[in-house]
Amino acid sequence: MTNRFLAKTVSPALSTVFAALAGTVAVATGLACSQSAPQSAELDAKWKDASFYDLQVRTLDGADSTLQEYAGKVTLVVNVASQCGLTGQYAGLQKMYDRLREKGFVVIGVPSGDFGGQEFDTADEIRTFCDTRYSVTFPLLEKSVVKAGEKQSLVFQCLGTKTGELPGWNFGKYVVSRDGKRAVFFPSTTSPESAKVIEAIERFLAEPVPETAKTPPEKTPEKTPEKTPEKEPVKAPETSADSTATPPKV
Repeated sequence: MTNRFLAKTVSPALSTVFAALAGTVAVATGLACSQSAPQSAELDAKWKDASFYDLQVRTLDGADSTLQEYAGKVTLVVNVASQCGLTGQYAGLQKMYDRLREKGFVVIGVPSGDFGGQEFDTADEIRTFCDTRYSVTFPLLEKSVVKAGEKQSLVFQCLGTKTGELPGWNFGKYVVSRDGKRAVFFPSTTSPESAKVIEAIERFLAEPVPETAKTPPEKTPEKTPEKTPEKEPVKAPETSADSTATPPKV
């Protein structure tokens, strides 16, 4: 029973309660752990040496973008949902972002309704919820498909291939290295502030920023040498045509 169906048949308050219960049941039954990601020679060749930061994405506001702006950072990628029993993890994600962003860390939330239909339909609803309930300032991408298949987001195809695991419920987590070529997966039941997640983040933060991700220093514009004004040639005094030189006296 999805939240969309609940919204048409019961009050908003009860719908929220059912959504929370669905998340609790998922955690209790182990559905929230993870699921195996498809593995094949084709996927391995596509993603093994590829950088996560080379992906083209779309922001929550619908703008085309690239993850290249986060290259060189350590990234925590999370499939988020606004009406889940685990939605409270937003608070921990924001705390992590505030605490570690100056060290080169970023959180990227990817809204999805794959599990229990627990995400709003529109970007405006998602943004309003995140702003008003959790004051979220970290980047959010467009609502996406997490589960394997033709419509799966390349974000999760890439990270699933690299780790062999996909989220089995809302709030699965990937810690991605600075070069974007390695990742570690943590299931929904693992808090973003858990010792395991923090250890993985700090381990990647301790690595040097790849040369390819460093911003080249701004070049100081070369000064054009000033031109020395050309001196006008000194003109010889004009001599009258009919004047004669006076010979010196002896």
